Amino acid sequence: MRYAVVIEKGESSYGAYVPDLPGCVAVGESRSEVVALIREAIEFHLEGMKEDGEKLPEPHSETEYVEVLTA
Repeated sequence: MRYAVVIEKGESSYGAYVPDLPGCVAVGESRSEVVALIREAIEFHLEGMKEDGEKLPEPHSETEYVEVLTA
């Protein structure tokens, strides 16, 4: 499965979350670290859902960049 991941750059770290998997988050010191950590978090999250007998959610979130003019 392929889930959309939102990555946010903070003052001293990066955060990531998965809109289709509430509670699935990661924090890392670099962008590459947070990408690796969120991949692990997704796998762990899905494994837990399977073990609990929950249905795995189909990915439905999409991303788009929108340019706007500023004055």
